[in-house]
Amino acid sequence: MGLVRRFVSKETPQLASLGDDDDLVPMRSEVRTLALAAKGFLSEQEGDRLFILAQRCSRIAPCVEIGSYCGKSTLFLAEGCRYGRYNLFSVDHHRGSVEQQQGEPYYDPELFDEHTQRHNSLPEFLKNVERAGLSNCVIPMIGESERVAKNLAGIPVSMLFIDGGHSLADVEADFVHWSKLVLPGGYLCLHDIYLNPEDGGQAPRQVWEKAQSTGSWRSLGILGSLGVLFRCR
Repeated sequence: MGLVRRFVSKETPQLASLGDDDDLVPMRSEVRTLALAAKGFLSEQEGDRLFILAQRCSRIAPCVEIGSYCGKSTLFLAEGCRYGRYNLFSVDHHRGSVEQQQGEPYYDPELFDEHTQRHNSLPEFLKNVERAGLSNCVIPMIGESERVAKNLAGIPVSMLFIDGGHSLADVEADFVHWSKLVLPGGYLCLHDIYLNPEDGGQAPRQVWEKAQSTGSWRSLGILGSLGVLFRCR
């Protein structure tokens, strides 16, 4: 309970108190190499954006990612958190989303566990985090996103990256259960936002637009398919 009390204290600083990016530290080249080699669907430019935000935000409160898969985004985020005061909560059940199951477009036989007869990205995830020397910067949360969120209720978050299930129900649930933990002045990042429906699914874009319509979130733009929102209130 001491951890929760410290996080929810009225003395928790606001992200607005952070300075500019002049004091940021470059990403270690060996970690960048590992991140780029890891399985996943994040571009280097998108990863750099996450790294910079995590480095700034982790000075104030923990960062959270929903959908860690094999750890590509985790390495960018955790490397940023390495320079801050707080860690990255990495949330994933590691059983794969619908599109990653056998017979689906993103099925990867290398991640199929013969013993359990199902997708299992956890061993690959843990291997990548260990190889990058970031085990002390990542807190793996193995479970369903909604269940983990309910158990972390009351802990402020400085930055939230949503890249879990891509159905509208999944993306909306992640937004509803996690976005309320983001501090004013914090950031919400959503991956796979496609303005052209022919380029990809539209669920992340719909939630991105819905968030802005509440008046609590302001767009800071889209890089590749990574959208960044700033919490105004």
